[in-house]
Amino acid sequence: MSEERELNIRKPYFDLIASGVKTVEVRVGYESMRKIRPGQRLTFVSEGERLSTRVTGVTEYASFEELLDQEDPIAIGGDLGKDRSELLKVIRSIYPPKKERLGVLAIGVALTLD
Repeated sequence: MSEERELNIRKPYFDLIASGVKTVEVRVGYESMRKIRPGQRLTFVSEGERLSTRVTGVTEYASFEELLDQEDPIAIGGDLGKDRSELLKVIRSIYPPKKERLGVLAIGVALTLD
């Protein structure tokens, strides 16, 4: 099994994962992100808090538009997902076009009890 990974995440998205609403984490195709595999433990870290999850799946897309065509936007951004254009704008404020060209990863996560 792959080793445990820690990922920093902005607090609003950390809270959405903790509440069970956010089950899809979006990242771009950095080499390190491409090593994430189903079954692996991911610990999200934000403002000194930690949240343990397991990866349920990893899907790669060519663009954020393709991602939003296939994935549940609520599972990505909570209420922000109700407005596709707003969610796309927020994602692109985090990852500019140069980063998007690396490929887009939808990482499914589920909370663990430990």
